[in-house]
Amino acid sequence: MATSTYTVTGMTCGHCVGSVQKEIGKIDGVTSVDVDLASGRVQIESAAPLTDTDVIAAVDEAGYEVAR
Repeated sequence: MATSTYTVTGMTCGHCVGSVQKEIGKIDGVTSVDVDLASGRVQIESAAPLTDTDVIAAVDEAGYEVAR
């Protein structure tokens, strides 16, 4: 089990949170996605470590950006 944390910018509502959760949840091996709207913090649990590229692509697909 691996846990990774990212900060996502641009989210303003519950729909935003749902979009980010849905797209990250499509990544192979992801078992849970916890999004905190107030801080933009996204904690992801997965069967194996994820690549930043996969997470950034999923967040981008949802219409948001990973803070760097």
